[in-house]
Amino acid sequence: MLVLDGKAVAAFHREQVVQQIGKLRDQGIVPELAIILAGDDKASAVYARAMQKVAKSVGLEGKIYQRDASVRESELLDLLRQLNETAAVKGILHMMPLPAHIDTDTIIRNIAPQKDVDGLTDSNVAGLIMGRPCFVPATPKAVMATLDYYHISLEGKEVAIVGRSNVVGKPLAQLCLQRNATVTVCHSRTKDLASVTKRADVLIAAVGKAHLITADMVRPGAVVIDVGINSLDGKIVGDVDYDGVAAVASALTPVPGGIGSVTTMMIVEGVAFGPTQFK
Repeated sequence: MLVLDGKAVAAFHREQVVQQIGKLRDQGIVPELAIILAGDDKASAVYARAMQKVAKSVGLEGKIYQRDASVRESELLDLLRQLNETAAVKGILHMMPLPAHIDTDTIIRNIAPQKDVDGLTDSNVAGLIMGRPCFVPATPKAVMATLDYYHISLEGKEVAIVGRSNVVGKPLAQLCLQRNATVTVCHSRTKDLASVTKRADVLIAAVGKAHLITADMVRPGAVVIDVGINSLDGKIVGDVDYDGVAAVASALTPVPGGIGSVTTMMIVEGVAFGPTQFK
């Protein structure tokens, strides 16, 4: 079985990002990734710091704009307007979730689409559906980058995606369709989930439930992509029962060390190169 090593994929893209940012700096351009952190969500704070570290490591200016949990919505909107109008800011990443009194949709709608590196705004969602240049959510983009790195084609393949979130499952389905795959999106109301997943040439688990996908749910020889990150008995595990599925799959991403390793690199790649261009 082939282990799809996310660290190798990230390293490959990192080299390209560093070269591009070097070219921009030679032109006197120092791109900034603006990371907005509002509230006291611990996971968001950890991710924000990790994202800042990655940004700085490739030559970007990575700044965290932190506001406490009592921040007014109007204050966040003022900050967004400032960042939208600042030429050096090439990407805006707003950490979620927001404090309960802040309307998430209002915040997202006020991010300039051309700086929305996580592909959340309506115009970027529409661009993805239409196959036009746009920013794509980082995790789905990381999945496609991993498939590309290992030369795994989706042309004519049957793909099953377990999970229909707006930030992973749905955009991932669009990306797979653009590669001429036949896509089935599964969710909590799917009847007899195993009967669907066992048909798939490529199975992508993105539901956030530890070890949901077991060996008896996987077609022998299938490629299995595990997007899930869960805590189980003090360990970080994926949505896939790795040891069991490894015995039947032809290729499998580990957790940790798989898609998560690529995701942060996709954010800085967007800052460096701009919107994804579809073929």
